[in-house]
Amino acid sequence: MEVFECGRCGHALTVPLSRVPYPVYADFGYGNGHPMPVLMEAGTYAVDEHPAATSRRIVIAPGDAHGTTLAGRREPEACCGIDGHDGPNVTCVGCGHEVATRVDACSLWQATWLEPDAVRPVPAGPARPVADWAALTEPGCAIEPWDATGRWEPRWEAELAVTLAHLAAAADGALVTFPDGPLAEILRAPLDQLYRPGQRAAGRPVRRVALAGPGLRPSGPLPDIAVVPRHPQTGEAWPTPAGVVAAPLAVGYWTYLAHHHGRPPTRVTGRLPAGVEPDDLLPPRPWHGPYPVWRAYQVALERVRGRGVGAV
Repeated sequence: MEVFECGRCGHALTVPLSRVPYPVYADFGYGNGHPMPVLMEAGTYAVDEHPAATSRRIVIAPGDAHGTTLAGRREPEACCGIDGHDGPNVTCVGCGHEVATRVDACSLWQATWLEPDAVRPVPAGPARPVADWAALTEPGCAIEPWDATGRWEPRWEAELAVTLAHLAAAADGALVTFPDGPLAEILRAPLDQLYRPGQRAAGRPVRRVALAGPGLRPSGPLPDIAVVPRHPQTGEAWPTPAGVVAAPLAVGYWTYLAHHHGRPPTRVTGRLPAGVEPDDLLPPRPWHGPYPVWRAYQVALERVRGRGVGAV
C-alpha cells in the first residue's frame, strides 16, 4: 500500500491506498445533468499509464484525500458543482501547494485527481490480500445494473462498453450468437448497433458467445468467446480454456448475470417462499435496453487491438 505525500513539503495527502487497474471510462461524462457516483472504491487508486495518456494521472476517491483543502474559488463554467476545467483546486495544508483537482459536477465521475508532478507515493504497509474468485462471485456480491428507479446505472453502461470492445475485437466482424438468457438480452441490441447491414465480414464462421466463470458448468460445446468476470484488484480475466477468447466484465455485474438476472416472478398462493416477489410489488426495471458509453467503447477497442485482447 502507498500514501501520497506532497512533493514540496512531504505532508501526507491521502490515507493508505492499494493500486487497482485504471478505469478506461474515467475520462468520459454520462448523459446531461446526471448525478454521478464516486469513480474509485474507497482505499484504492489508479494510474493511467497507457501510451496515449498525456501524463501518469492518478485518481482516488474524494473521501481518501487527507491533509488537503479545497481552494475557495468559483468555476463559472461548471453546472452543478466543480469540474476542474480551471486547473488544480485542491491544496496541501502543509504548504499551500496545488496538489490535486476535485471533480463533482453533474455527468462527471466524482473523483480527486492527484497532480503527478506535485505528489509522490511512499510505502505504507503490505498490499491487501488478493481475493479469490469464490469470494468475489458469491451471489451476495452481485451488483444490479439498474438503480432503485429502474434506470440503468452509469457504471454498468460504462463497463458494458469495455466488455463490448473485447467482444467486438474477438469477433472481428463475424456474426455472433448467444444462447437464450440474460447475456443475450443484454448484449444483442448493443452489438446490433455496431454493425450496419452488410458490414459484417463475409465468409467468417459464426462466433458463439456464452457466459462462463466460477461455478458455471458448460451447458454445451465450448463457446468461441466467453464473457467472464474481471478481477477488481488485478484486472485479470477469469482464465478460459484453450481456444476460447475472454471478454471480461466487472465481477459484480458478471455475478448478477450469472446468479440473478432473468429470474421470472412466480405467482403463488399462501405464504411466499424465500426469493419470490409478489406481483403487485415488483421492483422497477428499465423499459429500454442499455446504452453503452460509446466513447469509452472506442477507446477500449483501440487499446484491445493495440495491446492484445485482455489488455483492458
